[in-house]
Amino acid sequence: MSNLSPQVHAALDALLPNRMSTQRHLLDQHGQDESFHAPCSPDVVVYPVTNEEVSQIVKLCAQTRTPLVPFGAGTSLEGHIAATQGGICMDMSQMGQILEINVDDLDCRVQAGVTRKQLNAALRHHGQFFPVDPGADATLGGMTSTRASGTNAVRYGTMKDNVLGLTVVMPDGKIVRTGSRARKSAAGYDLTRLFCGAEGTLGIITEVQLRCYGLPEAHAVGVCSFAGIDAAVQTVIEVIQSGIPVARVELLDAAQMQAINQYSQLDYPAQPTLFFEFHGTSASVVEQSERVAELVQENHGSEFTWAVEQEAQNKLWQARHDAYYAARALRPGASGWPTDVCVPISRLADCIQETQRDLLEFDLLAPIVGHVGDGNFHLLLLVDVDEPAELEIAKVVNDRLIKRALSMGGTCTGEHGIGYGKLAYMELEHGAAVAVMASIKRALDPLNIMNPGKMIPDNVLQDEAR
Repeated sequence: MSNLSPQVHAALDALLPNRMSTQRHLLDQHGQDESFHAPCSPDVVVYPVTNEEVSQIVKLCAQTRTPLVPFGAGTSLEGHIAATQGGICMDMSQMGQILEINVDDLDCRVQAGVTRKQLNAALRHHGQFFPVDPGADATLGGMTSTRASGTNAVRYGTMKDNVLGLTVVMPDGKIVRTGSRARKSAAGYDLTRLFCGAEGTLGIITEVQLRCYGLPEAHAVGVCSFAGIDAAVQTVIEVIQSGIPVARVELLDAAQMQAINQYSQLDYPAQPTLFFEFHGTSASVVEQSERVAELVQENHGSEFTWAVEQEAQNKLWQARHDAYYAARALRPGASGWPTDVCVPISRLADCIQETQRDLLEFDLLAPIVGHVGDGNFHLLLLVDVDEPAELEIAKVVNDRLIKRALSMGGTCTGEHGIGYGKLAYMELEHGAAVAVMASIKRALDPLNIMNPGKMIPDNVLQDEAR
């Protein structure tokens, strides 16, 4: 039974005929992301197609104090889309138009529901691509809202580096545009960066202006293994310090390599392994790969295994992107609890090794994948949800991981975001700055209707209200 008033239902039905639903399976689908956290279903799902419709829905929510949660593709990992207070879920999938591609300026503008694969299919015809690749085929609005990153971040940066401007519907329904198509500006507050990573708590992103990049003339993919994590990380540090412009560099621990071999039918050594990708001209790719191969050898790594053909490269990176499902297959019937942290790269090996000791101590299976070029790594804690003792162990390991990363000058999340899954660590990481965030939230969203229960702990919001 919906908790929304008949008046709200009637207003939504008048505004969006045939584009709203209270069907139970759709409500449940929109309250559950790919995380371990408990789902929370909304009372209704709506499907706007224009900025003006989004504005009208938001105005209705403001008038009736109805919570509003934006939904992209549902691929988030910290409970971002859980409707913790019920209300309206705004599904952006019908806002899927590529509005402009400015080939000469290497930028484009898309509606929030466009996925990264959809955009890249269109850009490919112009010899360009959008590089931010979190693995899942997420929407670009969702990627902006969670400040997504992924495997290409070491060379091309994260979403915050590649968003030029936004169209945002504010909590009062006003439509505002931030930024411009210019590559730099010193004009006013950087509102674009404010909304990038706000997780829908400050407004609804409806359009995104993005940087594009020319497709590289050539690329190569190489894989090498090491006896230990420390040697693999030291190799990456030396690669970064040498200024070699690698496009991607990923670290997979022995457990994850075993999982990938089984799941993707590969035969790599079950050891800590680095995946490299090089972009550039044919000559520069050869030069980059040779220099990296020398550093690998100096750190006692194995010979590179090269994927030369495009099909082989695609298979290799697909295996990397399937790491979550491969890890799940190591323990059939178990649930996966994904978590991540990011530390200065000089502390990465220490952080991973100390975490592996925790896993041994508690006899917990949790394969590790790392975007080692920027100090970010992920754990997938495999637990039996029907065993309370296992859940408690997983909570302890996750808590130790986060506090370890913070003690090393890192962050509780490199790219998964806060949602409500990591809400408890905001004050520990940011201290008094969380109160500043709460002030911004209350200034822009005084009714607390925009994705409530996320990003800012309730106690901090309440303190700021006094």
